[in-house]
Amino acid sequence: MVPDVAAPFQIKEGELIMDADRMVLNAYDASAVEEALVLKEKHGGEVEVVCIGPAKASETIRKALAMGADKGIHISTSGDEGFDSASYASILSSFFGDKEFDILSLGKQSQDTDSGLTGSMVAEKLNLPYATNAVGLEIEGNNLVVKRQGDSGQEMIELPTPCAVTCSNDMNEPRIPNLKGIMASKRKPIDVVELSSLGISEEDLSPASKVISYEQKPARQAGKKFEGEADEIAREVAQLLDTEANVI
Repeated sequence: MVPDVAAPFQIKEGELIMDADRMVLNAYDASAVEEALVLKEKHGGEVEVVCIGPAKASETIRKALAMGADKGIHISTSGDEGFDSASYASILSSFFGDKEFDILSLGKQSQDTDSGLTGSMVAEKLNLPYATNAVGLEIEGNNLVVKRQGDSGQEMIELPTPCAVTCSNDMNEPRIPNLKGIMASKRKPIDVVELSSLGISEEDLSPASKVISYEQKPARQAGKKFEGEADEIAREVAQLLDTEANVI
């Protein structure tokens, strides 16, 4: 559950103020759910969604259930703890530590902070093979074949299961729940797990990083337009790069 980044927001005295009522299913997680549903439709199995957050997070879980997921788990928190990526990774790894699953599918980042750290931390804590920035998934035998977007092209990685993968929002177009799916979601179970029941130490829950303040992005300075012959412009640009920008 993340704030709708398309909603109005303001920065006041270093604080980021967003519309608290405009909460949505994180776009990257929506792609992870969609791809899990596609694999289920091809190969069978169940899709369970897990969300950490306050009571309002159940609404986000219902959205995933309306898409077609079978069951929801709500790890209940107050919402005021100030958790960071490491905190969430500790919670998820504690929850999944004694669970059986084939694929742990996570959004590669959250659309509000764009940290992109939790998935890899969870894989490390659970000692799982994993791949990041996936744009396609396929099951071959007991393995998961991940198409991921690398820096210089796409890579194909084969992972034994159980494994973890973080999904890009370029992977697919998440389905929009229809009326039948929305009505069915109301009958699907959501198990509530109290954070205190996971036995996580205060040290592991304490954030390792903290946002000090927010500032408006500085206005972009106007560019400089050059006119004249090509060789004259080249000399002027070179002089500016040397004397003003110090890059030559």
